[in-house]
Amino acid sequence: MGKENSKVVVLDFWASPYAMRTKVALREKGVEFEVQEEDLWNKSELLLKSNPVHKKVPVLIHNNTPISESLIQVQYIDETWTDAASFLPSDPQSRATARFWADYADKTISFEGGRKIWGNKKGEEQEKGKKEFLESLKVLEAELGDKSYFGGETLGYVDITLVPFYSWFYALEKCGDFSVEAECPKIVAWGKRCVERNSVAATLPESEKVYQQVLKLRQIFGVE
Repeated sequence: MGKENSKVVVLDFWASPYAMRTKVALREKGVEFEVQEEDLWNKSELLLKSNPVHKKVPVLIHNNTPISESLIQVQYIDETWTDAASFLPSDPQSRATARFWADYADKTISFEGGRKIWGNKKGEEQEKGKKEFLESLKVLEAELGDKSYFGGETLGYVDITLVPFYSWFYALEKCGDFSVEAECPKIVAWGKRCVERNSVAATLPESEKVYQQVLKLRQIFGVE
């Protein structure tokens, strides 16, 4: 059995946008995989053993070897299953550009950034969080321009990095009382385009389900 055909397991939490990246990437490559859902308040021994430094999902386990950090996993998937098209362009300059924008998206459109919106009641801190979130989305929207996807006509590395957060937009809008589409219509159109792909549709949860999870988090963290 070749390395690329060995068993693949994803240690997952369904609402984690980072774990969604890994699952979209695997589905884009046509890789069969097993999902082990984690209780983040009672983490499994396998998770703690597989990711002893960060103790977080996702963990990609391939051929009994754990790989941590979602963007590293996406790159690993791209380099391991090479029969399907690469997530990155072929020339070095375009690859560097894609990596830059994926890094920008990863640092600015994040769970921590979203928490500044859903994790605060209406007021100055939430307004600051909304401003930072929308400013970053507008930068990404300018880079997207009129292209179908960030890399052009095919879904690629930057799209896989960002699209999981599309499933969180509704929850952030509800908590922050704003409209992503009103501010960044091209980003929302791009998100809808991505969801037409089977790999994305099979991975992203319903927006209402994410919103209900966020309401639970607000209760846990004493926001409500």
